[in-house]
Amino acid sequence: MIIDENQMKQKRGYLKEDFLFFNLKDQQKNEFEFHYHDFNKIIIFISGDVTYIIEGKSYKLKPWDILLVGKNDLHLPIISPDKPYERMVFWLNSHFLEAHNRNDCNLLKCFELASERKINLIRMKNTDINSFRQNLIELDQTIHDTSFGSEILKNALFIQIIVKINRLFQGMDINKNIEDIKYDERIEEILSYINDNLYEDLAIDTISNKFYINKYYLMHLFKEETGFTLYRYIQKKRAIKASDLLKKGIPAGEVCSLCGFLDYSTFVRTFKKEFHLSPKQYAKFNSI
Repeated sequence: MIIDENQMKQKRGYLKEDFLFFNLKDQQKNEFEFHYHDFNKIIIFISGDVTYIIEGKSYKLKPWDILLVGKNDLHLPIISPDKPYERMVFWLNSHFLEAHNRNDCNLLKCFELASERKINLIRMKNTDINSFRQNLIELDQTIHDTSFGSEILKNALFIQIIVKINRLFQGMDINKNIEDIKYDERIEEILSYINDNLYEDLAIDTISNKFYINKYYLMHLFKEETGFTLYRYIQKKRAIKASDLLKKGIPAGEVCSLCGFLDYSTFVRTFKKEFHLSPKQYAKFNSI
């Protein structure tokens, strides 16, 4: 399904359809802020002057680069207004893809690998681009088709593209340095530690001592590399994790401790700031 950019902006967080496909081209000032989605997203960059920041890593994009933006990844495009920004975007419903998994074929494997490898970029070889472009053209044509079997064909072509993206990512040489990826290795380690230990004590002094970095320098470096203060990033990630647990029916009091909040009032205040609902209200409206 294709929708226009205004609809896209109105549907920032959640996805009910099997998948959505956007074919976008615009030229405007960068008006985005760091944000995340409750689903996985794939961006195929076509043209423009764009740098994408995903969880502290900066990717300077080249035509036909593919970005894997995982569920709850904080990300931000930095777009030059001097050139039109053209891209194709998929929003993926994990339940739809999981229903098509077979034996050892996990269609979400590319996102798992992106998290493990700490890299979100697929840079295609020239020999792969033409066939991949043709897959996208066929899907685009089928989406606009209403003849017999078009819905089945649309889903089949979409799954074909997801299989190909998985193959491309698994076939990448992870030891090859890509010069267009910029990041600070210390911040990468700290981000991994934070996301793996949200239930632990993540006070600034604790983190600075663990990584042997002066806390004032750490706060400066973290903001410079990620766009967030260290405290704000931790609280935001805790709130996002809490939202996932609440959807699974875990009581709010238990979620509070599982996500590392020191007291329930801090949990409620932080959660409301992020989702504009109390944890209990959120659980009522979003239970799986």
